[in-house]
Amino acid sequence: MCVKELYQIFLTHPQVTTDSRDCPTGSLFFALKGANFDGNLYAGKALEQGSAYAIVDEPDVVPEGDERYIVVPDVLSTLQELAHFHREQFRGPVIEVTGTNGKTTTKELIATVLSKKYNVLYTEGNLNNHIGVPKTLLRLKPLFHQIAVIETGANHPGEIAFLANIVDPDCGLITNVGRAHLEGFGSFEGVVKTKGELYDYLRSKNDSFIFLDADNPYLSDIAHGLVTLRYGRPDSADKMVEGEVMACNPFLTLRWRKGSSGIWHKVETHLIGAYNLQNVLAAACVGIRYGVTEKDISEAVAGYIPKNDRSELRITQKNRLIVDAYNANPSSMSAAIANFSQMKGEHKMVILGDMRELGAVSEEEHQKIISMLERQEDLEQVWLVGENFQKAKSSYKCFKNVEEVKDALKASPVEGFLILVKGSNGTRLYQLPELL
Repeated sequence: MCVKELYQIFLTHPQVTTDSRDCPTGSLFFALKGANFDGNLYAGKALEQGSAYAIVDEPDVVPEGDERYIVVPDVLSTLQELAHFHREQFRGPVIEVTGTNGKTTTKELIATVLSKKYNVLYTEGNLNNHIGVPKTLLRLKPLFHQIAVIETGANHPGEIAFLANIVDPDCGLITNVGRAHLEGFGSFEGVVKTKGELYDYLRSKNDSFIFLDADNPYLSDIAHGLVTLRYGRPDSADKMVEGEVMACNPFLTLRWRKGSSGIWHKVETHLIGAYNLQNVLAAACVGIRYGVTEKDISEAVAGYIPKNDRSELRITQKNRLIVDAYNANPSSMSAAIANFSQMKGEHKMVILGDMRELGAVSEEEHQKIISMLERQEDLEQVWLVGENFQKAKSSYKCFKNVEEVKDALKASPVEGFLILVKGSNGTRLYQLPELL
């Protein structure tokens, strides 16, 4: 069955699932394969649970005469092709967002701002890979949605180019580039090149443009040949949006304006970290481009509350926590420590987990973080978690894994502290707040 034929079935059954445990009535079940599972083996269960059709690539699982099975050469490729075909039927603007740090927060801020004027489809959570992106696009309702904001992530060269071909964005935004996933990219230059694949794709399209952080020299260097809508801190250069930090203790307060002669707008956010200034300015820039009023932009930003363990302030009966336990790389870790150093707290503590996927530079980068911590004079306690931190040289308390930390907290509870909790998702530090 070709994609156009499958699309006609999709139009009458526009809900897609890849989980045989979650099969809404009338949905299409795509039997994906993974390292430890084969969705083909669960196609029958999906149909029993309520799916109308099962898309499979193993003919042997199809009962003779059962027309609810659709056999294709490769289920994943078919899902991606169907998503691209569906996206091509959408006539509204599609914005693709990527970057090393801040892409999920920026995507959500953009969607929140645009929602003041439009019906917006946007990526849920961080479903930003070769499976999540197609599933997001297949949620598009051309007669309802007016604009789409699609987040894309990458951990190896060529991935952003591949996803851009599925998304076919009209414009794009790279939040920043940093030393992350170096195991897959090979070097920082590899990170820049891969993120820049979004710019490369947009160069191939007529009437495309990018939203550019004018304060980031790496992005400016690779933006040649593109129409740029610029945002950043106030200086002599012309920008669509400019702004600056006013305070950050613990929440970010900023002011921004349209152009260099616009009216300043003060916004008190629920975001923690001065590094979120660029994310807010990016969202404001997108809002201005698409006709959202300055008042609505400010209201949207002020009302946005982060979640998913991304720079959240949590106040418990024992402590105040800054929980940023979803992701960690050298640039985001350094920014979090620098921001934490500016926060006021009578007793301060950090619990940091390993930064994953750094390859050959892992030891060096973890040692740099330790050196940065040693320069902080107001940290009463520093706990480091994971094998990479254990290998580094430090006088701090080290734990092999989060289970050891949990045991330590149960034996000797910590109270009365302002605590930064940050680490790669794989270190599972998100399990700690309930004990803090």
